[in-house]
Amino acid sequence: QVQLVESGGGLVQRGGSLRLSCAASGLTSDYYAIGWFRQAPGKEREGVSQINLADGTTHYSDSVKGRFTVSTDNARNTVNLQMNSLKPEDTAVYYCAATNRLATWSIDIFYNYWGQGTQVTVSS
Repeated sequence: QVQLVESGGGLVQRGGSLRLSCAASGLTSDYYAIGWFRQAPGKEREGVSQINLADGTTHYSDSVKGRFTVSTDNARNTVNLQMNSLKPEDTAVYYCAATNRLATWSIDIFYNYWGQGTQVTVSS
């Protein structure tokens, strides 16, 4: 049974940092990538980043490029999202998700399994 569990959210001031983690279990080798998405109140869910578990290839949205870094800790089956220089507009519930499809990384319908989400709030 596939399970994704996010942790690390919280409240931080503008310019601060947070590190989100996604603990994955039960994934077969077919699931080649983990993506991070976020959803702010009243807005659609948007893709933030993705990492290929096999070769480490990464993708970032323009809004977080240069501030966020995605990485893996394979020994612990964990995908991390380091978020620096946080802005109030980064406030959202952040989700990790797993995909076994070679498709546009930022489209959520291509992901099969999702975590429960973790709240990130950036105060001004």
